[in-house]
Amino acid sequence: MTYLHAMQTEIQGIHAVSPPRWRSLDGIVGVHWEAEGHAGASGYYLSPDPRIMLFFKEVSSHIRVSDQSSRFDRFERGLASAVYVPAGVPLWTKFTRRHRFSHLDLHLHQDRLMRYIAPIVGSSAARAVSKRPVELKEAGPLISLANLVVDELDENARHPAFAENLVGSIVTGLLDLHVADEEKTAASGRLTQAQLNRLSTYFANCGGRRLTVREMADVVGLSESWFATVFKQTTEMTPLQWQLSRRIDLARRMLSDTSVSIADISAQLGFSDQAHLTKVFRSLTGETPAAWRRKHPSE
Repeated sequence: MTYLHAMQTEIQGIHAVSPPRWRSLDGIVGVHWEAEGHAGASGYYLSPDPRIMLFFKEVSSHIRVSDQSSRFDRFERGLASAVYVPAGVPLWTKFTRRHRFSHLDLHLHQDRLMRYIAPIVGSSAARAVSKRPVELKEAGPLISLANLVVDELDENARHPAFAENLVGSIVTGLLDLHVADEEKTAASGRLTQAQLNRLSTYFANCGGRRLTVREMADVVGLSESWFATVFKQTTEMTPLQWQLSRRIDLARRMLSDTSVSIADISAQLGFSDQAHLTKVFRSLTGETPAAWRRKHPSE
């Protein structure tokens, strides 16, 4: 399949430090970038096709990303090492500091993506999978495969089939193929462990900010109303109570670092002020953040 990708981009303060290496395969375009962005640099990206980004060094502490808003007020999180972006989903990025980075972009024709995953899970489920964003902070095996793909971008590389099979392994390793989860959920009236794991990972990647019920439902591929029902049946908590519990867990870990003030912790975790954090913390733990810090100075 002859395929050249098309992507709308708007970047400021980001530049390539060497010419990109790229290769067109069967329904795939692979591009390896070496680039640098200065503090405050930003980017906007929108593609009509699915794409995968794999970063060869940690970027989450240097680059923030949002797929909901360019304002970076509620929806931002650290950029993960491996990211799957469904067709038509926009991304905004901004740099918190100057950073040089290297990554592999894999642009996939929708039909090519289906050829990878439909034989595994079926056409209907494959279409559902292709619409779910995926972000992995730890992606060691996939990064190893990405390095092999980069080697195949050279003009004198092996037969294209080798690179295409490598990309297929990345696709099946990154995309969420637990497509039976929805059927299991419908039958049992409860979320599966895989769905709960996806929620926990997504929440952690978002830095503890408050998620909407719709956003949580989208993560596990359910309608908002059905999600709210099965979530309460599964966890015996509302989505808000579950998030507060996770945020207080984060607060406990952050309180171990005595160089960070309680006011700063409350701001970082999205509480309105220190008094709000203290009220919620006491209701869930039985003590104030300050008292907990005194009792657990080194945990």
